[in-house]
Amino acid sequence: MIILLEWLSRYILKTDLLFVNSLSSELTERQILEFLDFKEKWIWLGYVIKPLVLIIKISIITAILDAGCFFFGKEIKYKKLFNIVVKAEFIFLLVIVFKTVWFYFFQTDYNLEDLQYFYPLSALNIIGYEGLQPWFIYPFQVLNLFELVYWFILAYLIGKELNENTDKGFSIVASSYGVSLLIWVVGVMFFTLNMS
Repeated sequence: MIILLEWLSRYILKTDLLFVNSLSSELTERQILEFLDFKEKWIWLGYVIKPLVLIIKISIITAILDAGCFFFGKEIKYKKLFNIVVKAEFIFLLVIVFKTVWFYFFQTDYNLEDLQYFYPLSALNIIGYEGLQPWFIYPFQVLNLFELVYWFILAYLIGKELNENTDKGFSIVASSYGVSLLIWVVGVMFFTLNMS
């Protein structure tokens, strides 16, 4: 589903044309054509890697939530936690839909950077990416309503599985996934700061 939505988004928003326009000032026409040929030749690799990365992401989040349940003295089978995380991940499909709709209907004059840095309903959209240090961009993208809804879906489904209220589920999510997400964001910030 995610591959189909991303393909439709790339087709509707004409990202290849944006690549050509952004690279035209730096590369010759021949180099751009070689780049597009190379990209077209290896596009299938993205279709293989994307599901693998998604499965790894879901598995890691499930393991983190499993550890959180353990520390709270609660037990949910790994398979059930995996299913909970898979259900919650569907919220992120809306990001692709919102992004495509936004650039197709509302912000029709856009460039490659606009597409790259846009994350619907995020703090980055409120403050804008122009003039922002590169290492601040990712944290402001992560701070968004979809992530918040993701937390609440996880909390609700975990609480339901434990036959307890959502507060217990939210405590587990915040203390395990929340802390891990914070560590991840700080790591990405550190890496970006060292690369720039």
